[in-house]
Amino acid sequence: MRRWIAAIGGVALATAFSQFPEYAQQYTQRLGGAVDELRVITTDFDRAAELGGLDRTQALERYNASNDDFLAGRGTSMTATFQRFEQLSTTLAQIQNAGPAERLQSLPAYLDSDIGRRTLENYRPAVPVTVEGVLYAGAGFILGYLVLSALVRLCTMPFKRRRDRIRVSRI
Repeated sequence: MRRWIAAIGGVALATAFSQFPEYAQQYTQRLGGAVDELRVITTDFDRAAELGGLDRTQALERYNASNDDFLAGRGTSMTATFQRFEQLSTTLAQIQNAGPAERLQSLPAYLDSDIGRRTLENYRPAVPVTVEGVLYAGAGFILGYLVLSALVRLCTMPFKRRRDRIRVSRI
């Protein structure tokens, strides 16, 4: 009985763990899309500044120095956009260069981000057919089997001792 319960736990955790590579892949796609769009905005701004004889910093300073609240606000907004572009580009490079274990360690950062939450909201499970997916599934099965086996053994321990004493007293 204990082995059946442990096997069910193993299969459940294997299923859950095997989904991480797919989540990471969907997250990476969304992140890449965000970086691509921010790159378009950044390039367009830089091109417009260059046509005006300015670099990015000079163009932003001109926005911020304006007495017009709208233009000053646009300067602040563009500064935030450039910072987000740099941050997301760095994150994308880190993910693309990370191994399976490093991506798993970064899971809390994925889930805490704006893109991570939206990825999770629209997540679609997939059957793991990659080596990474199979390895995560295997690790999940082993972990689930061991944890549930230990829990069942721990919960039945008081009853087992009693059964053993009853058997000894009958002899």
